[in-house]
Amino acid sequence: MKIVVCVNHVPDTETKVKVGSDGVSIDKTGVNFIMNPYDEFGVEEALRVKQKHGGEVTAVSLGGDTHKETLRKALAMGVDKAVLLKDDSPRDSLSVAKALADYLKGISPDVLFFGKQSIDSDNGAVGSMVAELLGMPSVNVVVKLEIEGTTVKAEREIEGGHEKVETRLPVVITAQKGLNEPRYPSLKGIMAAKSKPIEEITPTPASLHVEVLAMRKPPAKSAGKILGTDASAVAELVRLLHEEAKVL
Repeated sequence: MKIVVCVNHVPDTETKVKVGSDGVSIDKTGVNFIMNPYDEFGVEEALRVKQKHGGEVTAVSLGGDTHKETLRKALAMGVDKAVLLKDDSPRDSLSVAKALADYLKGISPDVLFFGKQSIDSDNGAVGSMVAELLGMPSVNVVVKLEIEGTTVKAEREIEGGHEKVETRLPVVITAQKGLNEPRYPSLKGIMAAKSKPIEEITPTPASLHVEVLAMRKPPAKSAGKILGTDASAVAELVRLLHEEAKVL
């Protein structure tokens, strides 16, 4: 079975983000980058599918040389091969999806994993776009997956519950927290990953459909008010919620 997992290199969730001097991107000075957390669920599930059905797992990332760090982590976790679609230019979701799809057409994966969203832009669109461009069915926000032969049974999160769906290979799966518990790379895996080659490929040039015009941090919250410490403050609280906050 040919299994592919697409991974992104994103700012750590604990990073204090600052807007860059250009006003349309973040200041990367001192920012720690990691594998997109949702993509870790995709990597783990890809490895579990390989363990059960055999085959090869390839990790693919689109970006500059810094993305090799995330690809090395995927190799340390146990993927067989890493591919960097090397391009530092700004891209919107559709441009990312087209570059990935153009590469993936040449290798025809049986199962293609993504995280449900990338925490940098939070669009949650690339996986579904790639599926559409490849003409493959997709199941999003998956928390349970079973593959038997060419039959795929998945359970996905929806508003207020879960939905069970069935489709067939080849398929695109976007992974949600709860699908599995990603493994920690072993010391042996980390050492082996350092010497494994990362194939570099020039992707399809970016063609933007969305342009970032400005980026700014949300305004600071105003200081809170303490109206009192007993029941005598209730009337004033209700008045302020009604007249100032306008939530009543």
